[in-house]
Amino acid sequence: MLSYFKNIKGDKAIWGIVALLALFSFLPVYSASSNLVYVVGNGTAVSHLIKHAFLLLLGFGIIYGVHKIPMHFFKGLSIIAMPIVLLLLGYTLAQGKTIGGANASRWINIPFVGFSFQTSTLAAVVLMIYVARYLAKIKNKVVTFKESILPLWVPVFLVVVLILPANFSTAAIIFFMVLTLTFLGGYPFKYLLGIVGTGLACLALFILVAKAVPDLFDNRIDTWENRIANFINGEDTSEDYQIERAKIAIASGGILGKGSGKSVQKNFLPQSSSDFIYAIIVEEYGLVGGLVVMFFYLLLLFRIVVVANANPSVFGKLLVVGVGLPIVFQAFINMAVAVELFPVTGQTLPLISSGGTSIWMTCLAIGIVLSASNKNPVKEKQVVDESNPLDVLSEQL
Repeated sequence: MLSYFKNIKGDKAIWGIVALLALFSFLPVYSASSNLVYVVGNGTAVSHLIKHAFLLLLGFGIIYGVHKIPMHFFKGLSIIAMPIVLLLLGYTLAQGKTIGGANASRWINIPFVGFSFQTSTLAAVVLMIYVARYLAKIKNKVVTFKESILPLWVPVFLVVVLILPANFSTAAIIFFMVLTLTFLGGYPFKYLLGIVGTGLACLALFILVAKAVPDLFDNRIDTWENRIANFINGEDTSEDYQIERAKIAIASGGILGKGSGKSVQKNFLPQSSSDFIYAIIVEEYGLVGGLVVMFFYLLLLFRIVVVANANPSVFGKLLVVGVGLPIVFQAFINMAVAVELFPVTGQTLPLISSGGTSIWMTCLAIGIVLSASNKNPVKEKQVVDESNPLDVLSEQL
């Protein structure tokens, strides 16, 4: 075990932040899992805690393995992974899986393991690496909009379109993150305005088609409309049950909270261990606990910016921002939903909420950031192994 710690590389502050968030997650997950036991109907709070520990252990294994991969390898890997991701997204959407009559075409079952895998989370990480690779490739080059459509925007729109019918919030976040990365990467702003207009037109077309053929996408469009309408109107309806319970939990937490494990609203919030776990944290640990959690995500953002700024290559800078920024962005969306600053989205709190795929993909992204933070005085082009086909491909791409 000590040998593993000796081999840990990369930004130590990020390692520390991630470890602290993961360790802290055991407290609210164990507390909120009592409601999960009631909903699922089997197991105990301890068994769910053990499952969470196992998922985190695998997650840290992913971080350790990925952070050992040389950063430039991800260029070639993104090219290889992109068609695989598109096939997985298409297969996931084609399943037409429903839960309680609602479209839940977000997961595929992994054979022989018993886990479900949410393909959109993997697609988000792969797409950001792919976009970072392209932006680094065209840096300091004059590229027309027409030249960038096929290599850049076609994959982006395919990923977003395949996710959109089942998970609007994730599709919107991915699209926004891609726009942010392309803007930071120096892609012409006038072209980005055209992309935004095209995206809005495609969304409007999708809604019109879904309205014209109601059975095509089950009740997802109605769900989106209700969530946005309820958020704008501020009316308390049956659709607002979870957010109202979350606000009660936050209000009753006070300054210091009720104490660990003493949440009351966890018994009424169906997603208390995942989507609304921040409300349980504030109820049990008060405003102080909620601000401390927020501080650690802000600290993670700061270290991501530091790592990106310190990386000598354009690809490294864009890679760190591309995979690191969505982690913090998702965290603040989760917290904003809990206090009703944002419509309900179904986004988990990274490294704290229970769940398998979300933990693993967050750990994958963190591993990539740590890989880019490795101190290496030798320039990237000088460490290319010509006997390694992937290494050569990565350098050419």
